[in-house]
Amino acid sequence: MDSSSPFATAHPRTVLTEREWQERAARHAARAEEFIRSAQRPEARPVESFLFTYYSYRPAQLRRWHPGPGVVLLGESARNVFRRWYRTTTVPGPSGDPVTGVELDVAAFLADRGKAVRFIADLLSAVRARSANFSCFALHEWAMVYRQSPEERRHALPLRLGAEGTDRVVESHRIRCSHFDAFRFFTAEARPLNQLQPTRESQIALDQPGCLHATMDCYKWAYKLSPAVPGELLLDCFALARDIRELDMRASPYDLSDHGYAPVCIETPEGKAEFTAAQREFSERGQVLRDRLLAVIAMLGVERSPAAAS
Repeated sequence: MDSSSPFATAHPRTVLTEREWQERAARHAARAEEFIRSAQRPEARPVESFLFTYYSYRPAQLRRWHPGPGVVLLGESARNVFRRWYRTTTVPGPSGDPVTGVELDVAAFLADRGKAVRFIADLLSAVRARSANFSCFALHEWAMVYRQSPEERRHALPLRLGAEGTDRVVESHRIRCSHFDAFRFFTAEARPLNQLQPTRESQIALDQPGCLHATMDCYKWAYKLSPAVPGELLLDCFALARDIRELDMRASPYDLSDHGYAPVCIETPEGKAEFTAAQREFSERGQVLRDRLLAVIAMLGVERSPAAAS
């Protein structure tokens, strides 16, 4: 793919000098490092460390900035820093003479990752168009410990209401978890209590913008699209995932008071109201990020499948 390719002619390109892109890369690395250090704090480990254990993107990858499609990076060092799925290209320099830079090789990236990109486009578009449901109250976390012994629980943390109190909360609520990656961690006894039985195959049909986990996954879709996603967008998605994870755990059955987290008592009317208000705010932030991710996908020339569920 050369500079006269359909992508290059259809989309105006931004040219960054070596100093400009290195400054952006440095700001990105510093912001990522703040997130990483925060997750490494002993008191934050049951909450923020989840983002580096459940999700597969490593801290070293998070620190690395990418410009996204349509950006040409000048300077000799760019060729050494940006390699896989990048290509050399020429653009007019300040004097009008051609200069060499590197940019995302869209054709090569889609040749390797096109199927995944199309799935992400379909999923984000379907969730973006769907009405939000705000009645789950984070009961997925309660269903994950339903009738479990302390040894069976995912987290070695005390339960705020004890085992019997936790089970009563599960049994006294309607559970309607729509997200497969939350539902798959339900205990065997809790699964039949869920009004839905989500599967990986039904994810596009069921994910909805009010779901905390579906919105957290904007971060997953951002790094799955790397290096096509600009670093700034990747970290914005991470920041939202971190904020949601905190609410998720504060609204969970676990007692995190020793870690400095005040509970959101979703078993009470006041707690439900507090949870729903935060959930609505996160849903709005998630929709904005979905729009930004879909804009990147559109720049790659990938459109949503007409057969995708709405």
